[in-house]
Amino acid sequence: MFDVVILTDNRYVNPEKTDWYIDQVLLEDKLLKNALEKQGLTVCKKDWADPNFDWTSTKYAIFRTTWDYFEKFEEFFSWLEITKHKTTFINSAEIINWNIDKHYLQDLEKTGINIAPTLFVEKGDKITLQELFDKTNCKEAVIKPAISGAARHTYRITPNNCLDYENIFQQLIKKECMLFQEFLQNITKMGEISLIMIGGKYTHAVKKIAKKGDFRVQDDHGGKVEKYTPTKEEITFSKDCLNASPFTPIYARVDIVYDNNNKPSLSELELIEPELWFRNYHKSAELLAKEIKKLPCRK
Repeated sequence: MFDVVILTDNRYVNPEKTDWYIDQVLLEDKLLKNALEKQGLTVCKKDWADPNFDWTSTKYAIFRTTWDYFEKFEEFFSWLEITKHKTTFINSAEIINWNIDKHYLQDLEKTGINIAPTLFVEKGDKITLQELFDKTNCKEAVIKPAISGAARHTYRITPNNCLDYENIFQQLIKKECMLFQEFLQNITKMGEISLIMIGGKYTHAVKKIAKKGDFRVQDDHGGKVEKYTPTKEEITFSKDCLNASPFTPIYARVDIVYDNNNKPSLSELELIEPELWFRNYHKSAELLAKEIKKLPCRK
């Protein structure tokens, strides 16, 4: 029996070769594993899609580096539905099902949380990108899937170049919901701020900055990450976003981009498998381990 299984994907289970990115992933998982073991918990690390692992043999399974599910959603959702009856997920299956679909941004906006002006183009809708620009009067926009990750099918478009993306957009909305969001100019000027919250409390933050000529801030797209000290307003905004959620997650990452009125806006409330930059602040892994230690024994 295990107390906790750290969930990863097959690329990060004993890789034969590594690079700077894989080394980061392995370090993040190792820091959490060590912190959990210091709490007296028995821990192992498994590929979430491992067909040979008995999920009833662990009390808890925590999502950490499961970054291949973006490419196999159907398999992931099926596994999630089956496995939630065999162990307890951290964060919970209910949280994952809510947070995995960006419609949650609508829920938070209704409570007063500021987000980028957004239209949801539902699967099967008949509309063109030019019609969306006409409807919103946006000068520039981003389109992205409602269920996605790692900037999959995320494009920056204008009324002048939208015809270049019309074909891929039409293909996508036949299969899935897409977001049409006003492009926030500060993403390229100021970057995206990520505040990490453990047990509902702020622990540390980073700023993600896109490479020159790009707007995607992820380091696997060439962006850079630096340590960041948030303002009191940013911390308060992050807590407000978390409090507006219908759930109480054990860990969270609040991604903030200043909007075109220079006000903090919620880019994403990441509750599934966000990078938490334990390597920048080792105590955060220890704090998370303590939160998990306090959970009731379920098996």
